[in-house]
Amino acid sequence: MIQAIRQKHRQLTEAINDFLKMEATGGLMLVAATVLAMGLANSGLVGTYTAFLEIPVAVKFGDLEIAKPFLLWINDGLMAIFFFLVGLEIKREFRIGELASAAQVALPGIAAIGGVLVPSGIYALINLDSPESMSGWAIPAATDIAFALAVLSLLGNRIPGSLKILLLAIAIFDDLGAILIIAFFYTSKLSLTVLALAIIPIILLFILNRMGVTKTAPYVVVGIVLWTIVLKSGVHATLAGVITAFAIPLAKAEGAHHTLLEELEHGLHRWVAFGILPLFAFANAGVSFSGMGLDSFTEPVSLGITLGLFAGKQIGIFAMIWLTVKLRLAPMPRDANWLQIYGVALLCGIGFTMSLFIGSLAFDNRSSWPSCDWACWPVRSPARFWVTCCCGLPPRNQGAQQQRRKASSPAGFADKLRSGRRSIPPGNHFTCGLQAILRAVD
Repeated sequence: MIQAIRQKHRQLTEAINDFLKMEATGGLMLVAATVLAMGLANSGLVGTYTAFLEIPVAVKFGDLEIAKPFLLWINDGLMAIFFFLVGLEIKREFRIGELASAAQVALPGIAAIGGVLVPSGIYALINLDSPESMSGWAIPAATDIAFALAVLSLLGNRIPGSLKILLLAIAIFDDLGAILIIAFFYTSKLSLTVLALAIIPIILLFILNRMGVTKTAPYVVVGIVLWTIVLKSGVHATLAGVITAFAIPLAKAEGAHHTLLEELEHGLHRWVAFGILPLFAFANAGVSFSGMGLDSFTEPVSLGITLGLFAGKQIGIFAMIWLTVKLRLAPMPRDANWLQIYGVALLCGIGFTMSLFIGSLAFDNRSSWPSCDWACWPVRSPARFWVTCCCGLPPRNQGAQQQRRKASSPAGFADKLRSGRRSIPPGNHFTCGLQAILRAVD
């Protein structure tokens, strides 16, 4: 029993470390793609860059035809694969990972709520007199996990592992919040008749899961059908990726070393981190600096996003973590101090990829994007500076070392697993309900 617990603990630790390394490296790729896009958009090659993104691409099957420019195939098609991966990560974390118990869910879950409400509220207050800009209220609510982990990785081993896990968990809840926001607030020309047809592939996915099908092809075929129906219904097609991901089984096939979910997650991670997200950044970050000056930062959209991400994120997340710990709803992250917690809250203010994606939904006209994308940049350099100042060496004392050794032992880990499931802290009934849904499609 102890040996099995030790092996499970080691597997989870290795999986988290691999994820963090890949996300950090992927963040550097995002930076390179963004710089390249901005360079092209502000050079003599801007016409070639724009023409590349507007290349018409059509897929026709009988009377069914999907014709879009290459830019929208990236945003609607390739980003569905990104959201599929996000769905896989959410399911794994809630079922067997760092969010598998109510006690583990409490701190990042409550922190993420503050990290969504406060930035969105700041944006809304600044844009009250600009009704045409209010559609972008959710832009500063997102956290770019790749960029955030890339910055955190610069500090190496000076950061306790508990903080890295906290940042990862908050980002996962942020992704979940972004999915819900897109589903409920960014749907246009909704066709209930077409949307009703989506019930058929969803039922098929559930049947495949309950029958224990562990082959990839059936889920891919049904997932593509679901994506097509959702796209035609007016709901954003990337949500089909999340629904399909929730249907992927966690059970191992006979004789297999890994589950289908683990194999897909591992196989897709590199393609998403080093291919899809950099391509998305390249296609959407090409902002022209022509005509931009200091007054660009005082425009309602730019100011709302900048203050929402830089000020709103740190205030909302840090305040909610402080209240949660002081009210004893969740413990303080191990070996961390409040200055380091503040640094993590500040890092959550990097909202590049998700902010751009929501911005593309909020402002249909691409000419409205520059102030949205431009506003994402001011929060990055301050974040790098302040997080380096705040995230110093963790406290090292004998008592902390003894607690760490005890927690890392098999017996201590078993105690942690048992104690983590004793009660449900207030405010976590939603996450417990999500865990129950994900258990239904094990």
